[in-house]
Amino acid sequence: MADDQPGTGGAGAGHRADALPLCVDLDGTLVATDTLWEGILTLLRQQPMLGLALPVWVLGGKARFKSELVRRARPDPAALPYREEVVRYLREARDDGRPVVLATASHQEVAQSVADHLGIFHAVMASDGGVNLKGAHKAGALAAAFGERGFEYIGDAAADLPVFARAAVASTVGPEGARAARAATETPLGRSFPLPAGGLRVWLRALRVHQWVKNVLLFLPLLAAHRFADLPLWGLAIAAFGSLSLCASTVYVLNDLMDLEADRAHPTKRRRPFAAGQISIPAALVAAPILLAVAFAISLALLPALFTGCLVAYLLLNGLYTFWLKRVAIADVVFLACLYSLRVVAGGFALAIPVSPWLIGFSLFFFLNLAFLKRYADLRLVAHDRGAGSPGRDYAVEDAPLLASLGPASGTMAAVVLALYIQSDKVATLYTRPEVLWALIPLIMYWISRVWLVAHRGRMADDPVLFATRDPVSYLVGGLAVGVLALGALI
Repeated sequence: MADDQPGTGGAGAGHRADALPLCVDLDGTLVATDTLWEGILTLLRQQPMLGLALPVWVLGGKARFKSELVRRARPDPAALPYREEVVRYLREARDDGRPVVLATASHQEVAQSVADHLGIFHAVMASDGGVNLKGAHKAGALAAAFGERGFEYIGDAAADLPVFARAAVASTVGPEGARAARAATETPLGRSFPLPAGGLRVWLRALRVHQWVKNVLLFLPLLAAHRFADLPLWGLAIAAFGSLSLCASTVYVLNDLMDLEADRAHPTKRRRPFAAGQISIPAALVAAPILLAVAFAISLALLPALFTGCLVAYLLLNGLYTFWLKRVAIADVVFLACLYSLRVVAGGFALAIPVSPWLIGFSLFFFLNLAFLKRYADLRLVAHDRGAGSPGRDYAVEDAPLLASLGPASGTMAAVVLALYIQSDKVATLYTRPEVLWALIPLIMYWISRVWLVAHRGRMADDPVLFATRDPVSYLVGGLAVGVLALGALI
């Protein structure tokens, strides 16, 4: 036990509740996460090859595992999601003169770093290389330090039942902690700290179902080929959409886990379910393979092998992006544009419809423009909030003007590709009046210029694609573009 003030050993059950030492658990109680899992993710992020050593360390027992891990990686205490109500209660107790103690099964070095960061604890009791301070071990250590029923304890899990049974007051976080406290029938209940509502809505946010709109690009080859009435193709397109969307959600989950620290430093991403601790890391690691298995089951059962190959490529490329390219300026943006275009190619493979080189060229430049816009809008938002560059990205505030030049230039190149297509012989096979299609050019240039103006004014906090799904002007421009294409094909 590390102390910065004298302890209060020997306090008995007869002491007033407002004078008792206040002891609090760390994982799930003081912070809305598990610091052991946070440390594992930190290790995988910083030294991914050492992930192969994790099973070997486990064989030495949990206390030994924690010691091996903390020697190589530990979570940043400033980036952990603290439960503000619990922190406030601890500060009030300290201000009232009560000894405040952090009692946790986390490793001593991790616990001490949290205590140093918060600056409110008189003492820290934690695991070392020999003892895992959990359950009965923690209960015995606290009783030895403060006497039987000589302390108030705040916990959140069934593992805290032995501690509650020997405490003078049992305060709880969340429903599992409350059940454990009630099971210790002789211990009076203290404060209760409810958890935010979870359930299906939180999981839908975590899986980023709203991002599935990007996978509508799978339908583009079907529409570009004017195969509107081919119902079997629509069935294949819907199956491909479901498969790629589940695969994308797998990627989003894993990407969010790798980005926990960066997301918590971001003004809006800090509210994502994993960053905020609304969904545990183990739950995410269970969900990811299930989603992936269903995605590949749909693909293998209903779709061509080439589409399944696109799923594999999508996963591998996203792994490359997550562990490396997202931290390489410009390369990350080009890579994002390629991932958008891969969706178009995957749609062609799913439907056995050849994808025109014109469509691929247009897609690459158009989505390169959107990728630059995404980085620019994010940089503006973060610079306003933190006065610094994007956390976890290789961009500084002074890069914003460059991004604002490269993005519209890429959008203009998309318009040039479209203009060349309108002049080509290929267009006559699908459109009876191709000259009508020239009306698409000012529509595209207007939309591109407008979204950049919106971002420049600091009014685009979302991904540009999601912004477009909520923007009435984007729907108007899209409707006019569809009208132009219909006129060119039907007149």
